[in-house]
Amino acid sequence: METVEIVCEARQAGTKGQVRALRRQGRVPAIIYGPRTKPTPAVISSAELKAHMAAITHQRLIRLRSDSPELNDKYVIVKDLQRAPLTGAILHADLYEVDLSRRIKVAVPLRFVGRPKGVTEGGVLQPLEREIEVECLPLDIPEVIEVDVSALGIHDVIQVSQVKLPENVTIPPGDDYPIVTVLPPTAVEAPAAAAEAQAQVAAEGEAPSQPAPAAAKESSKEAPSSKT
Repeated sequence: METVEIVCEARQAGTKGQVRALRRQGRVPAIIYGPRTKPTPAVISSAELKAHMAAITHQRLIRLRSDSPELNDKYVIVKDLQRAPLTGAILHADLYEVDLSRRIKVAVPLRFVGRPKGVTEGGVLQPLEREIEVECLPLDIPEVIEVDVSALGIHDVIQVSQVKLPENVTIPPGDDYPIVTVLPPTAVEAPAAAAEAQAQVAAEGEAPSQPAPAAAKESSKEAPSSKT
């Protein structure tokens, strides 16, 4: 598969203030680790990382370029990205080193292609999974796995074991679960009908009858006569 390259620099582990200063300078702190690499703090250009994010997924292979011999020419995948809750800015990246000669487990996104016959009959395509885990060599990681859903009728399901995989890519042993189905029209129409009825009641200014509050019921009782 095609790889992308990112320039990185080794750095000393710093305080929270120093890490914030890196971010203000447009750089992202990162940690690089793996079976042959002890955890190594690094820093990457935020602009460069963002520029590649459309191409880089957690499954994409990245080649590191660095003046530091311990980091240069290493191949990594993005293991985790920490983002700011409001802005979505990348705060930290975990990069996992891979051995090009050893198979690894990675999650690969699914792309559903074709028009299911069940949709033609009024049903609705319902993906149950957006990605699946596969095993392969790092250079064989697919960018996406296509799933043909054309033959799916209403209530039909495609299992992960039925997916046609690229060469040298396999599903981990024992994994088998549904990834997509076609829902019947009633499963979609019922909530919509309920919402439409509720909207109509609101538009007419009517409200469903409610039981009288307990206090109101008690106030309607005949008051006991006072003793003379």
